[in-house]
Amino acid sequence: MGWLADETGLDRNPANYVPLTPLSMLLRARRIFSERLAVAYGTHRKSYAEYHARCSRLASALAQAGIAPGDVVATVLPNIPAQAEAHFGVPACGAVLNTINTRLEAGTIAYILDHGEARLVLVDSQALPVLRDALALMTGPAPRIIEVPDPQAGVRASGAHQLYEDFLATGDPAFDWVMPDDEWESIALSYTSGTTGRPKGVVTHHRGAYLSAMAQPISWRMVLYPRYLTIVPLFHCNGWCHTWMMPLLGGTLVCCRDITAKAIFDAIADEGVTHFGGAPIVLNMLVNAPDADRRAFDQTVEVFTAGAPPAPATLAKIEPMGFNITQVYGLTETYGPATECTWRDEDWAALAPEDRAAVKARQGVAMPMMDDITVMAPETMDQVPMDGAQQGEIMFRGNAVMKGYYKNPQATAEAFKHGYFHSGDIAVQHPDSYVQIADRAKDIIISGGENISSVEIEGTLLAHEAVSLAAVVAKPDERWGEVPCAFVELKAGHAATEAELIAFARARLAGFKTPKKVVFRELPKTSTGKIQKFELRTIAKDI
Repeated sequence: MGWLADETGLDRNPANYVPLTPLSMLLRARRIFSERLAVAYGTHRKSYAEYHARCSRLASALAQAGIAPGDVVATVLPNIPAQAEAHFGVPACGAVLNTINTRLEAGTIAYILDHGEARLVLVDSQALPVLRDALALMTGPAPRIIEVPDPQAGVRASGAHQLYEDFLATGDPAFDWVMPDDEWESIALSYTSGTTGRPKGVVTHHRGAYLSAMAQPISWRMVLYPRYLTIVPLFHCNGWCHTWMMPLLGGTLVCCRDITAKAIFDAIADEGVTHFGGAPIVLNMLVNAPDADRRAFDQTVEVFTAGAPPAPATLAKIEPMGFNITQVYGLTETYGPATECTWRDEDWAALAPEDRAAVKARQGVAMPMMDDITVMAPETMDQVPMDGAQQGEIMFRGNAVMKGYYKNPQATAEAFKHGYFHSGDIAVQHPDSYVQIADRAKDIIISGGENISSVEIEGTLLAHEAVSLAAVVAKPDERWGEVPCAFVELKAGHAATEAELIAFARARLAGFKTPKKVVFRELPKTSTGKIQKFELRTIAKDI
């Protein structure tokens, strides 16, 4: 089927078939956009020719340091040029990039380094203390440390490790990049929260990264030479593939280390930023910014927002300020955004502002690189009625779905059951096929765009000598979208205060994972003893 009667001599060969990889985008940009500004960060301003040379030096230095194809190279870096360079330089030597969340605590970083078996880690000087604590907790060989100070932000080197610029100096700017022989080769290993509390290693391939980077400009209505502000952490789904995408368009990557309203307004005004992505907390930050932090600008700034549906009130306030908001949705397992709330002017142009905002808060339809995104009953895999009321699970199928979970074939098989990736997110589908999330089946809390495992927090609280039972749910929060709210039953004869339990958790978890509210009460349970979290979510909404 689909073949000619005689296909003799019509085989694949190097002239007509090249494995897809986002590395090709920077190789192309070096030739046709060589003098255009590729990366801007304060006084650090590099053309595409210079950017390519620095990424080549990194790849060469890694190879000389003994990093072989298939080895894992980790980073613990904020949104600075070295993190962008790692997105090209690490795979350009055949290695696999593992970007680690800079906000994680030492125990989780240790687990990730052990599980991924990273051979080398690039670390921001400010993150050195937590990394050193993590190395002390590792059970396997510790990776080599390359320290990345940040003079633009006044972050000085410790003097204890080889510096990034010195490491680059050992590399060859003419290094011949190691391109994949097979586009299914792994490009990145990214760890995401799960219901077990331990993060799972999501393995992604060159093909998916290429197609995501190629498709998103269509969804974002991009033309040549965008100026993109890095608000989405580059450690989060590889910055939604946007660092790989920029060379495709000859765009400028404007690095933003500290996400503040002033920094964003300054970048829009001074660097001419045209696009950025971010969680709804970023929109709230801009809406509520004091006048002293605001700057005037002429361009309309296109924004992809994801992580939690933005409040319609926020959308109604921010768009008149010069921002056009598009809601997108995805997971680490889908390379970041995989759906878009494509605007239907013919249907929605006449909507009242509050109705327009409500429509824009939908997660939407499949992006171009996805084959199918829909809502089904997970038990039967039947399509739910598209009536905006019947709930089911969001299912994905397409080229931008992960290879699977690293060293976890059981979880991989479960996620891919019946030929679709099961997101675990509960949603409805409207008559126009647009998807809208209704709940989170896995009880993951999304706070400021970061995924938090409720089970991990519950396990931490249960380690307190006074706690008998603990259940953690999402509590709506105006600033962060959602925050963890803990419901606790104490052991008979024991006592604890809210402040005590919050402090106990903060000493063991990253700050963003710490419960912001603790409620002492008997937990609602089924006849079999299962805690009924849906009741707790209802209570948390009114606390």
